[in-house]
Amino acid sequence: MFQRLDPRNYQIAWDDLAVACVALAVSITIALVIHRVAFMVIKRLTRHSDTQADDILVVTIYKPMRWLAVAMAIGIVANSNELVADPWEAVARFVVPGIIGWLALSVVRGFAGAMEQRMDEKHDPIAIRGRRTKIAIFSRTASVVIIVITIALVLIGIPGVREIGVTMMASAGIVAIAVGAAAQPALKSLIAGLQMALTEPIRIGDMVVVDGHTGRVEEIRMSFVLVRTWDERLIIVPTTRFLEETFENWSRSSEKLTGPIFLNLDPITDVTPIRAEFERWVAANPLHDGRTASILMTEAHPESIELRLAVSARTIGDLWTLRCELREHMLAWLRENQPEALIRHRLEVAAANERASGEA
Repeated sequence: MFQRLDPRNYQIAWDDLAVACVALAVSITIALVIHRVAFMVIKRLTRHSDTQADDILVVTIYKPMRWLAVAMAIGIVANSNELVADPWEAVARFVVPGIIGWLALSVVRGFAGAMEQRMDEKHDPIAIRGRRTKIAIFSRTASVVIIVITIALVLIGIPGVREIGVTMMASAGIVAIAVGAAAQPALKSLIAGLQMALTEPIRIGDMVVVDGHTGRVEEIRMSFVLVRTWDERLIIVPTTRFLEETFENWSRSSEKLTGPIFLNLDPITDVTPIRAEFERWVAANPLHDGRTASILMTEAHPESIELRLAVSARTIGDLWTLRCELREHMLAWLRENQPEALIRHRLEVAAANERASGEA
């Protein structure tokens, strides 16, 4: 009634399992040794190069290449051993796409880091900011594409998901409309990010004014841009905002700017000595780049006049400092040399009371 099991079958099964384990251990060990030796040779070669760009790429792909070597070793054993082939076939459909996606993502990030490393800081800073912006946007776009493709390959390996996909093909039209409507914001952000990289309305490091906030572009992502203000606040602006609405970019083509300060003075002011002092002081200031130094009377009212003092500097930061120093110096000079030019709106109660008492 009961079938008697032959103990020799157990012995054969344990022997086959032991052979499979030994084969796996030997194959994985050889793969790891080859991987380590190969990267030792590659790192030694990269040390003799003039740039660190290749070092960055080697470091980023080291770990995914190690796991890829292990996967290849297991696959080689699986081709000749049935005990390894069955479980590896079930696992490989998830592991292999994940490792390949990890490797592709590491290659993209390694190339991005290498390209940034190769940028020479002695070159035009405007060109450097533009290149850094393109590298950041294209690397993030490629990373998103790789992640999406990797997840899709992993999901295709799941039988249940594959059957659901076949069933959903019957209503492909409805599904396409639903997916298109749901993915519209993401696609819009993706296209906006690519358009930002190609047209370059802003770049990393640009000084912009958006929604009343002035600051430096710190980071450009596919869906939003980070702007750091002078008081260290971080303004998050949608990427489409820079493509669909008006904003100011103070450093689009150059950091050189011209900025004014305004002096509201009494109409009796003698402008000629003020102009002479302004030109003397600006010419001696190291922050001035020599492009613009002008003083004009832009307004004249019965109670006051307005003088516009325009100066220029090599960078936006230098211009801000120059304007502040110029404003302080001119007010101090006016107090010492033309005090009557400063407008006074003061109520001197004590003097008025004395005059009133004397008249009484």
